[in-house]
Amino acid sequence: MTPQPEGRVLIASNRGPVSFSRDDDGRLTSRRGGGGVVSGLSDVAGRAEVLWVCAALNDADRAAARAAPGGVLDVSLAADGAAPGEPDSAVRMLDIPAPVFDRAYNAVANSTLWFIHHMLYDTPNRPLFGLAFRREWESFRAYNAAFADALAEGAGPPGAQGTRAMVQDYHLSLVPRMLAERRPGLAIAHFSHTPWAPPEYYALLPDDVAAELLDGILGADHAGFHAQRWADAFLDCCEAVLGAQVDRAARTVRHAGHTTTVGVHPLGVDAPELRARAAAADVQAHVNALAAGAGDRKLIVRIDRTELSKNIVRGLAAYRELLITEPQWRGRVTHLAFAYPSRHDLPEYREYTASVQRVAREIVDEFGTEDWAPLVLQVNDDYARSLAAYRLADVLLVNPVRDGMNLVAKEGPLLSERNCVVVLSREAGAAADLAEGALLVNPYDVTATAQALHQALLMNDAERKRRCALLAKAGAASAPAEWFADQLSALETTVRAGRQPAKPEGRRPRPGRRRLGRPRRPAR
Repeated sequence: MTPQPEGRVLIASNRGPVSFSRDDDGRLTSRRGGGGVVSGLSDVAGRAEVLWVCAALNDADRAAARAAPGGVLDVSLAADGAAPGEPDSAVRMLDIPAPVFDRAYNAVANSTLWFIHHMLYDTPNRPLFGLAFRREWESFRAYNAAFADALAEGAGPPGAQGTRAMVQDYHLSLVPRMLAERRPGLAIAHFSHTPWAPPEYYALLPDDVAAELLDGILGADHAGFHAQRWADAFLDCCEAVLGAQVDRAARTVRHAGHTTTVGVHPLGVDAPELRARAAAADVQAHVNALAAGAGDRKLIVRIDRTELSKNIVRGLAAYRELLITEPQWRGRVTHLAFAYPSRHDLPEYREYTASVQRVAREIVDEFGTEDWAPLVLQVNDDYARSLAAYRLADVLLVNPVRDGMNLVAKEGPLLSERNCVVVLSREAGAAADLAEGALLVNPYDVTATAQALHQALLMNDAERKRRCALLAKAGAASAPAEWFADQLSALETTVRAGRQPAKPEGRRPRPGRRRLGRPRRPAR
């Protein structure tokens, strides 16, 4: 049920709905951001008073924020290419000091929390939590406090009715508790776009940090996740780390005198908008070029950021094994691998990108001929080209080692003109929605992935059509506007049910942490 969009809606996320740059004349120009949160909010904008709090990410962002009255910009969230309209939302960009932002965003959020929730650590060597990390953690607290302060200020006068704060993702895990203490009674939700680590892996974090992160999210009235398994892992951690009262039937956590409901809100694709964009002239030009290069060969497509969790190297290894074990495909298939840059300020990502490029060269050197390129690797970001590849894909390979959702697996079947078969990692959140139509694989098993690619290439037309239709239907379910409205509805249901807000008197002492796997002593 879509809630009435009355009152004020506060959004908090690291990246905002607009970004700024300077043109050749030095003038500031803006561009609408992408992603499900922006698309979902566009349905609310214009019907509710919206304030979006985000970080200024570059010098142009900071200049735009400083030039705006009170640091608040009036923007329209209409999609790029739509007729410009009246401003429908306010955006406040926080000018967080660069050293604080770097330690909070790169050192803690991206190099620690991301690695924990995606289970990426090389544990014989990392993590190592020493004095440097403690300084970084203080910056993470300061970064979260800046958001909480801005949200509290933007909530309007105490006692204002109908205000809801929607806090997005792992970067801002501490904000709900901080905000609840600043504005008791404010309706607060938090949504995690990443997976959530199971207790045994979450235990890699320092005990006090692990507890503080959970306590931070539990300051919210409602906590949301993309998939049931991530919600279950969060509940497990609340119980194991905090000793919180978890009611699995009711999907609630009772902690520090406050009850938080936990919900599952899978994100889908705005199918009409995606199909309209994919029909544009620039996409068609890429379709023509890619089709001419492929000829009558089948196309295996992958589209990812060059991100450690996306498992690109093992995907390339599986393609290589396909060509070794099923030589009939040599000269008859081409792999389009679009691996776009990601987080190149972190050494692990630069090294991973180099590995992707090295394996790609090895495949071309080993199998390529004068008239056949077995692999085309592109590392420059080009959205129109990606949409064109979706349209032409016979097989779509999506094999992350772990992913909160992964919309690539949902977008491809919606655009495919060849009824593409999706080879999908069972560790992607999307697997819960797409299991009926996809070929699920263990992302660590290169041989099984190669066999699935072979099965997909051999699949008859009727079965391809049946599976692709199932995938397209599932991918279009819970489009961004519906996904966002579902969270608003869950939050309002929780508040109406009389959940009590967290008490504002100072910070509570962090709860002790019991050892994982050791049963608690029964009450006498």
